[in-house]
Formats: sequence, structure tokens, C-alpha cells
Amino acid sequence: MCSNAVRAAQTIHAVPGLGSDEMERVAHQTFTRYTSDAMPPPPRKGKGVAIVWFRNDLRILDNEVLHKAWASSQALLPVYCVDPMLFGATYHFGFPKTGAIRSQFLIECLADLKQNLMKRGLNLMIQQGKPEQILPSLAKAYGVHTVYAQKETCSEEVHVERLVAKNLKKVVPPLAEGVSAKHKSTNLDLIWGCTMYHIDDLPFNCTSLPDVYTQFRKSVESKSTIRSCIKVPASLGPTPDVKDWGCIPDASMLGASKGMAFTGGESAALSRVHEYFWKKASDLLKTYKVTRNGMLGPDYSTKFSPWLASGSLSPRFIYEEVKRYEKLRVSNDSTYWVLFELIWRDYFRFLSIKAGNSLFYVGGPRRVQTNWSQDQALFDAWRNGQTGYGFGGSYPLIDANMKELSATGFMSNRGRQIVCSFLVRDMGVDWRMGAEWFESCLLDYDPCSNYGNWTYGAGVGNDPREDRYFSIPKQAQSYDPDGEFVAYWLPQLKPLPKEKRHNPGMMMYMKPIVALKFGNTKASGARRGGVEEKKGKSYRGNRIQ
Repeated sequence: MCSNAVRAAQTIHAVPGLGSDEMERVAHQTFTRYTSDAMPPPPRKGKGVAIVWFRNDLRILDNEVLHKAWASSQALLPVYCVDPMLFGATYHFGFPKTGAIRSQFLIECLADLKQNLMKRGLNLMIQQGKPEQILPSLAKAYGVHTVYAQKETCSEEVHVERLVAKNLKKVVPPLAEGVSAKHKSTNLDLIWGCTMYHIDDLPFNCTSLPDVYTQFRKSVESKSTIRSCIKVPASLGPTPDVKDWGCIPDASMLGASKGMAFTGGESAALSRVHEYFWKKASDLLKTYKVTRNGMLGPDYSTKFSPWLASGSLSPRFIYEEVKRYEKLRVSNDSTYWVLFELIWRDYFRFLSIKAGNSLFYVGGPRRVQTNWSQDQALFDAWRNGQTGYGFGGSYPLIDANMKELSATGFMSNRGRQIVCSFLVRDMGVDWRMGAEWFESCLLDYDPCSNYGNWTYGAGVGNDPREDRYFSIPKQAQSYDPDGEFVAYWLPQLKPLPKEKRHNPGMMMYMKPIVALKFGNTKASGARRGGVEEKKGKSYRGNRIQ
């Protein structure tokens, strides 16, 4: 499955693989399809000034926050706060919360958002500092009656929301003509906008969320509907009179030196959807379910997750594109499976509401008591891709995946499950060390999916199956049978015959850091993916990748 990708993977793969002119053309065409076509446009009834506080929703298309703020105001002030909290240290183990590669991706997202806003009569004010200080100050300076923002669910983000709301209550905007007298202080209006299924359309309250994904999926599929994307007004201006819009922050250019290099921003996100669904000659969506467990190259899976995590891409837009593809080309298991994994993403978001901070506890939502190691040498060997090779098992697959993560900020869904299993089952290392390292490195990091997946992998999540284990030799045999993935990321193995790349021997590879829990290739074959396997079909997801 990977052989063509290997031959093509001698240089960096840009994702999407379109040139800048073509990306701009695709974005323009997509925006045109989703632009309000009423002529003339309906009258804008709002009054005064409103702020759009951009957070993890760095897009224009299908952005209810932006649309509601535009409809409620005469002038709109888009703001992004470069919050120092996002660039601090992780909670327990002190890794950088936002690593260099994701920082660069964020910068590209902001630059693209600013450009797209300017095309529609707005701009993006970029301020460095805490939102709870910046937003009240701007509200006072520009007489803002409401700050609109996307609602988040995890404790750090919710804490910031509370501080912003508290400080906005101290700001009394001037009573502009037509603005309701209820605005005695500036309001914070938080709007749901990060999932495919809207929280208000679920058939249950989040506190009653099923503990098993399949129950959740069947319930929403049978009882809920997915809302249509919100159309964008052709013009979103004007803005208030702003003298200093700030500048896009700088960051160390530590991007990928091999593998894949993702381009940040909504234009790139829309281009990747176009490329994967419509442009590639091999009709990639049609075979997604067959190829999704690949490891090498840009096209074995959608690669949508970095843009979903930054909010540069709406999951409802993906849904509508899948339905358009099914109507114009084909409807099959692969087209459904993209939606299946978006539902997994939704599930982890809603689970974060039910689980609260237990999602980050060592015992997870089930309060499991386990004596985890925090051995630094073991962990460093894992994160640096230096676990070695030894009797009873092959470790190059672990090392190759971890080197890909460090170099590109990305790892396949299959790879994530394998390296998680190795860290917690073979090494016995505290799963939170792995989760925080992923938080630092991943382009597609969001707390709900990341910690939701790690609690599942560590056996402390809601999943009733315990002691989930991946046989590394079995995984290598199934998903990298010719050793092309490990040879790409561990070049010292490339000269070896294909059958020896996963079993290179200690003369060709480093000594092992630990012994595998189960060395034979038959171990836990029935638990491939950590879930029930029925007639070769895996029913375990991670996130849309």
C-alpha cells in the first residue's frame, strides 16, 4: 500500500500539494458557493460595535460566531489574542505547550485569516497578552456592546472565559442609538461551533453521555440531524476606526525537513478537501476506509485534523462535501467512514464536558489505580525514537513513528495507537507523560481528542475493555510489511532486505531499552486497534486524519 508513497517521498510533501495560485482559486470558488446570494443583501439590523474574539475557530466559512457578531452590529472588530498561557509549560511535566511546528502553523492560520477578512472589508487585530486583559480594554476603547466567541469545554479555556466575562462586566459601553438598554455592561456571548453535531441537537444532555462510543454514534445518527453550513455575507465590514491592528507574531522556522509539511490557514484547508475529494486522479475518498491505516505519504488518509484543530476547517463543511461527493460520484463504506471518524471527534468533545478534569487525572474518568513509572530515561528513549531492538520484539516501528512526530508534528492514527500502547504497556510509563508530549508536538492537538485518546489507550477511559495491548511485531507485519515506513525514518535500515527491516539485529540497530511484554506476532491479534474486530472490520477511531 505504501510503495508508491515511498518512491515519491524523497522530498518534503506539502499538504495540500497545490500551488499558491491554485489554493487561492479553490478557496475563492468555495467561498463563492457559500456566500449569501440574496440581491440586494438583507438589511443589517445590528447597532454599535461588536468584537469577534477568534480562538480555535480561525475561519470565515461556517463560523456562527462571526456571522452572529456581524448581524448584531454596525461595525465589527475581529481580535486574536496571543495568550502567553498557550506558550507556557504543560501542567505536570513542563514541556512547551505549543511546540515550534504548531506555532508556525498557527502563524500561517492567522496570516490567512487576516487576508480573507480583508477581502470582505474587515481586518484582524492581533494583540499579545491575556484575553481577560486585552478584550475589556478594547471593549472600553471602542464602545463594544458584546464580545462574541466560540465556547470551549476544558478547564483552562473555560477559566479564561470566566475571567473575560468578569472583567467585561466592569466595562460600560456608550448607549448607541438602537442598542438595547440591557447592555449596561459589555457582554460575553459564547457560541457552540466546534462539532459536526450541534450540542443543542443531541438526544441527551452531555452529563448523560453514553460511556461507549457505539451507543453515542447510533443515538445521534438515528435521532439528530446535522445543521447546514452558515452562508457568508459578501461584505462583513466596516470596522471601527483602528490605528494599530498589530502584527502577526514571529516564530522560529523549525518546520519539517522531510516527510510532510502542512500549510496553515483556511485557504489551505479548503484546498486539501478539494484535493483529497475531487482532484487526485486515484479518487482518494472512494478508497479511504481501505487506506486509512497507512503510515507513509500524504494520501493514505485525509490529513484534515490540523485544520480541524485550529478551527480553520468546519466539520459541517466536510459533511456537506462528503454528501456532494456521494451524489456526484459514489457512496460507499469509505465515504461513510470519514463521517464515522468525525463523530468520534464529536464524542471526545462532548465527553470532555461529562468527564471534566478527570480527563487529565492519572486514573482518568474511571479513577483507575495504577502504579505508573515516571522513569525519565525510558520516556526520553520513547520520545526521541531510541527504544532499540531486542529479543522478543522489533522496536524500529516505535522509533520511526516518534521521529516522524518530531520532524513533522504529525503521526498516523495507527502509529498513535501503537506508540501509546508501547509506552504504557511495555514501558509502564505514566500515560500523562505521553499525552503532554503529544500536546507539545502535534499539529492537530486539541485537549479533548488528545486526552480522550490517551485515557482510552492507557485503559483509564470510559472504554470498558481494559489492558489494551498492541503487539509491535504484529502491527509491523500488518501495516508496514516491507519495512518501507521504518526505512524512510530510520535510513540505516534502508540497505537491509525488506524482511529484515523490522528485525535488524543489534549489529545494525541499537540495543533495546526494555523487553516487549509479548514478543510473538500472535499476541493480542484480536485486539488490533484496541476494540472489537468483527470479520476484519475495525470499529475504533481516533480523529479524522
